[in-house]
Amino acid sequence: MPDDLGRSTYKALHPLHAVLLAGALPLFLGALLSDWAYSGSFQIQWKNFASWLLVGALVFAGFALLWALVDLIRGRRSGRRIAYFVLLLAAWILGFIDALVHAKDAYASMPEGLILSVITTLLVIVATFLGFSTLRPGGTR
Repeated sequence: MPDDLGRSTYKALHPLHAVLLAGALPLFLGALLSDWAYSGSFQIQWKNFASWLLVGALVFAGFALLWALVDLIRGRRSGRRIAYFVLLLAAWILGFIDALVHAKDAYASMPEGLILSVITTLLVIVATFLGFSTLRPGGTR
């Protein structure tokens, strides 16, 4: 919505929501990179790193997802917000499945773990982009 000078104004995400959303991305990316390292080195510790990074990412993404759901329930619906929520939900579900795949013994989690990590990371990247680029009227607070 234009302000008095005809410029569009952006209303930023709540700072805590932004931290939760921005915290999930590097954790999912770290899990992807750990899976990639594990697929090439067979060092079991890389799989352990990926498992722990996935747990942290699911915690951050889960709270960001909860915040997005509350925003939708409070009536702040738009195409971008709904797409953001759906992408974040899909990323969380796939991340949870990825965590279950990582619970398998040693190399039994490959290549499914790596493939799920790639898909989940891409979904979180797009969701983060949508979350931070939402045009909303009202200016910044």
